[in-house]
Amino acid sequence: MMKEITNGIYYVGVNDRNKTLFEGLWPLPSGVSYNAYLIDDEKVCLVDTVEADFFMPFLENIREVIGNRPIDYVVVNHMEPDHSGSLALLRQFYPDIQIVGNKKTFDMMAGFYKLTTGLKEVKNGDTLTLGAHSLQFVLTPMVHWPETMMTLATVPASSDVAMPQQTVLFSGDAFGCFGALNGAYVDEQMNCDEFWLEMTRYYSNIVGKYGTPVQMALKKLAGVKVDYICATHGPVWHEYVERVIGIYDRLSRYEAEPGLVICYGTMYGNTERAAEVIARAAAQAGLKNIVMYNVSKTHHSYIIRDLFRYRGLIVGAPTYNTGLYHEMNVLLDELSQKDIKGRCIGWFGSYSWASKAVAEISRWNEEKLKYEPVGEPVEIKQALNDDTLARCEALGRAMAERLLAQ
Repeated sequence: MMKEITNGIYYVGVNDRNKTLFEGLWPLPSGVSYNAYLIDDEKVCLVDTVEADFFMPFLENIREVIGNRPIDYVVVNHMEPDHSGSLALLRQFYPDIQIVGNKKTFDMMAGFYKLTTGLKEVKNGDTLTLGAHSLQFVLTPMVHWPETMMTLATVPASSDVAMPQQTVLFSGDAFGCFGALNGAYVDEQMNCDEFWLEMTRYYSNIVGKYGTPVQMALKKLAGVKVDYICATHGPVWHEYVERVIGIYDRLSRYEAEPGLVICYGTMYGNTERAAEVIARAAAQAGLKNIVMYNVSKTHHSYIIRDLFRYRGLIVGAPTYNTGLYHEMNVLLDELSQKDIKGRCIGWFGSYSWASKAVAEISRWNEEKLKYEPVGEPVEIKQALNDDTLARCEALGRAMAERLLAQ
């Protein structure tokens, strides 16, 4: 039985427990949900669709709510194919359905699906009445595509359950997270512990570059008391609405805790031993939040997630083929594309006969990352000795002191 979220609004999404990489990039250890919603009123309105591979169970979910009634509108908040992929199929089953979106939505829709008729264009602040429910459209460009928008639904009061008028925000990809839904749809009916870090990993890797547009979107919503957030991935937020908005506010302002991410590449263990020395020194200096990652073993999405959580970063890698160890080069390139602000960085490197790693990491920071350098870089020839061990300890202490001073 499909779940009514609140008066006349139903969840009709699906779960994908088979996909291993989201967008071919990000691991999905717990799967992902593709959320869509149905508003059952005088006019029936679908909000977003699902990935095309899941169209038939999606259609079954819709028919469970409205039977053979037609759908009058489908609102497209975001054109990524995991949310818009069923539009062409939907039009075959509901030929008179009107597709609601903004101009940029329709420019993309013509390219993706060759849908150019039966369109209802909306601009920021426009409204649409379905009967007792009314919709208002809020354009939120670059959260995280140029056509993205959100839809505010005014939900009528219900005398049957003494429910006052409510506001539901259909937020597109904003406020979403990785992870399939295990039976329940609304946060208050489930244990949400697994979703908090997955929300941060989703934000940091998918949306993270676009902090300024996220802040602009939050300002547009600032005067609205939202009772439910219906995102396109993850739980429907009700009990935790304020917490979820607060997470996005902090992440989009690049706020971070005084913690340290140490990530390293290693071939034969010498660079890893240096990383252990640095971590131990930082801990002995009083820093409690320390995470360590081997860049060749841990998917970079988790490292990027934790750099959104913590203010400090120390990276180290060996010289390889007269350049920087490949996986470290890849990670630094990924970080340079995220435009993360307000971070501190230290670095170290090792080599056998020709030094390059330390110079390359320095170049990455000077030209691309532009984080605040902390401590003295450590260059290790072949293996740690008394001098380089002491310098690694000094680097760990310097970073801990800098982070704890903020």
